[in-house]
Amino acid sequence: MIDEIALHREELRDLCRRYHVLRLDLIGSAARDDFDPERSDVDFLVEFDRAHPEAMKFQTYLGLKESLEKLLGRSVDLVEESAVVNPYLKAEFERSRVGLFEA
Repeated sequence: MIDEIALHREELRDLCRRYHVLRLDLIGSAARDDFDPERSDVDFLVEFDRAHPEAMKFQTYLGLKESLEKLLGRSVDLVEESAVVNPYLKAEFERSRVGLFEA
């Protein structure tokens, strides 16, 4: 999956700028070896620019999610980094995350 995402690097960068993203990482099976192209969705960890008023709107979150789904042609799970409070989940994301964009 990482190779497929690499093909869309420019489009990803444009989406991140449009939706006020500070950082976007690939997580989950798409960042590991157990991605199933037939069944897996794509999981992203996102950090929005909280200094920008538009970044705090639900429409921004939903717009980014829908745009990523359209770009990749598959279901997307979008997890805000600030919402991850479980230490075990945080540790798993830290181990597997693949950086895609950083402002």
